[in-house]
Amino acid sequence: MTLNSAAIAAMIILSATVAMAEPPQTGRRISLDEKSRREDARREDTRRPGQRFGDNAPDDVKVLRDVVFGTGGGRDLTMHVVLPEKAASQPAPAYVWIHGGGWQGGSKDGGVRQVIALVREGFVGATIEYRLTGESAFPAQIEDCKCAIRYLRAHAKKYNIDPDRIAVGGSSAGGHLVALLGTSGNVEGLEGDGGWAEQSSAVQAVVDLYGPTDFKAFVTTKGFEGHNRDGSPESKLLGGGEVVGNIDGIRRVNPITYVDSADPPFLIIHGTADRTVPLNQSELMHAALQKAKVSSRLHIIEGAGHRGPAFSEREIREMQVQFLISALAAKTQR
Repeated sequence: MTLNSAAIAAMIILSATVAMAEPPQTGRRISLDEKSRREDARREDTRRPGQRFGDNAPDDVKVLRDVVFGTGGGRDLTMHVVLPEKAASQPAPAYVWIHGGGWQGGSKDGGVRQVIALVREGFVGATIEYRLTGESAFPAQIEDCKCAIRYLRAHAKKYNIDPDRIAVGGSSAGGHLVALLGTSGNVEGLEGDGGWAEQSSAVQAVVDLYGPTDFKAFVTTKGFEGHNRDGSPESKLLGGGEVVGNIDGIRRVNPITYVDSADPPFLIIHGTADRTVPLNQSELMHAALQKAKVSSRLHIIEGAGHRGPAFSEREIREMQVQFLISALAAKTQR
């Protein structure tokens, strides 16, 4: 046996041993609060680069891993909560990251690095999971996102969060979901029953990076017609079939449907060379918000595609940080 194969075998044996050491499930139902209390101590991530989170968890933050925030589809839903090493003396604003991946892929793990800049500015960060389309079609995704917001509000004292200052950010499919959070606060048909029903799911600021909005405009835009077909990410979100024929579904998933003057401020960023989500999706969102007299800024990056290094430029990162600081500073603390 070679050294490499011996190491791999040892890892497999160790993994099996750990798995076998897990305590048996008793079947007794416990509350989400009880789960949270039991697991917080072991979930605080104190590991350093080279371990699971690597560069995602620098020395000046703490990560509470896999915190159960609710249920969806009969299973637990989890988030990572990212805290400053030293807690603020007053309740802090929160920034919640929602990952992209066409509603069919991605995970919350990459969101840790997305919130660190804000945690260093005094925020509490969180990055959440939600059910993907392989598990359930819409509205499961937004129901899970709303449940996460309600959980943080219900546990504001525990995490030293100001419940009146919760912002969200996301890219691509995550951009769609944060836009929908921003415009559909407390819309009953999208709340779900994952937990913390007594709390509001409204948010106070939105950072939307190239998120889809109006699926009809999307799939009829020249060069994007393939997204209309059965099996496209948009089709899967709607439950299958061609997109343009699902008029009610298109209306229901569209953040523009729910826009009104009470919506929070938006920062929307999109590239002119995006070949995955057309620029008109952000333009339509921005125009609807402006029409409703909601504060909205649309920043278009010339030549930028879908994701890519242009969105990691210092100017763009600082734009997001300053927008969130400014938007949430204007909110009255309890």
